[in-house]
Amino acid sequence: MPGEQPASAGPTTSSRSPASSETSNSGELHTYVGMWVTADDQIRQELLPNGRYDEARGNRESAYTGRYWVKGNRIEYADDTGFTADGTFQGDVLHHGGYVFYREDSPAHRKAIDTGVR
Repeated sequence: MPGEQPASAGPTTSSRSPASSETSNSGELHTYVGMWVTADDQIRQELLPNGRYDEARGNRESAYTGRYWVKGNRIEYADDTGFTADGTFQGDVLHHGGYVFYREDSPAHRKAIDTGVR
């Protein structure tokens, strides 16, 4: 999406597509890269450092794949089939598509599991 950062952190003037691997000027990956899961672990969404995502649902691996862009705490998705969606990060919690995802093994994720959040 124009004016938005692909999967890397920090400002960029690159015209490369989000599918290319990018890092910030300090060499660090975007802070949201990694595995995000629902408390019941039925949906697992991996935000890859190359600007792609891979989402598994239940036993179905790679149920959805596509590109993503991050601007501030907002994420925009473009599925490979053309479907688009968005979400909002709040620390180690991602609100997306009516679901709540947690950064895998984060304190927020452990708390959700312990309190039985679904």
